[in-house]
Amino acid sequence: MSAVPPCSGACACGAKPADLANLPAAQARLGEQPLVRSLFRSRFRSLFHIPGMDCAAEEQMIRLRLADAPVAAYAFDLPGRAQTLDHDGDAGAILERLLPLGYGAELVESRPLDAATPLLNGNLDPASEQRVLIWLLAINATLFVIELGAGWWAHSAGLIADAMDMFADAAVYAVALYAVGRAARHKLTAARLSGGLQMLLAFAALAETARHMLTGAAPAGVAMVGIATLALAANIACLLLIYRHRHAGVHMRASYIFSANDVLANLGVIAAGLLVSWTASPWPDWIIGALIGVLVLSGALRILRLR
Repeated sequence: MSAVPPCSGACACGAKPADLANLPAAQARLGEQPLVRSLFRSRFRSLFHIPGMDCAAEEQMIRLRLADAPVAAYAFDLPGRAQTLDHDGDAGAILERLLPLGYGAELVESRPLDAATPLLNGNLDPASEQRVLIWLLAINATLFVIELGAGWWAHSAGLIADAMDMFADAAVYAVALYAVGRAARHKLTAARLSGGLQMLLAFAALAETARHMLTGAAPAGVAMVGIATLALAANIACLLLIYRHRHAGVHMRASYIFSANDVLANLGVIAAGLLVSWTASPWPDWIIGALIGVLVLSGALRILRLR
């Protein structure tokens, strides 16, 4: 039997305590080797400022847009309208993918990663992420049905349009769930289908608002306030759900506002309902219905621009 060759010492298995103190310096010298340096520097950490990203639904759209990009990890800051990415290749290529979404993406900084820097969100829990998405989908889908039915009953264009906005978020979460474990082309196909449906519903909301204006339909202000308050409570519940998972690295990162657009829409319908009750005029309902319809249409167009 041949003798086992002695350890070269490169692995430090036989190093003395005094020698171990020199390991960081040795590792640093290793990182200076051309081959190792090129491997490390092929990956970058880039920070993007995205002014138009103010809710988790838009975060999902960004993830779908980058589904087939060389991105290793994400970190989203919804309140700060910022996104940090660990990716391979030039940050400019990532920026080119983000610009068509219409969120106003800007590259703030990009720096190469070294071996000592851990990737972002190294503790992702896919099962936890999926549970959060299911709850968000269920809440938004339920409120869509409630608001749509209440809107027809109360003759409120604002409630009907707000229901379409709820559906818009539900559709994005449904796409995110469908996309788990699937190829990028399946994700983009599903996203475009949801965008097309959202566009049809946006036009339906605008048409319904126009019909109310032409027929002079009088909305029920009290019903508008009650249902919109329920929708606002649902959005707060979504916020609390996401906040519980703020350290888990799930898609919906910690934020104090789950969806600024949804919250503003809810408050707009509540204000319109109060004005309808106070002035006995349907105009506040018609105005808020038109504004929310345009908001949903804008979201649909952003999804359909995904490539």
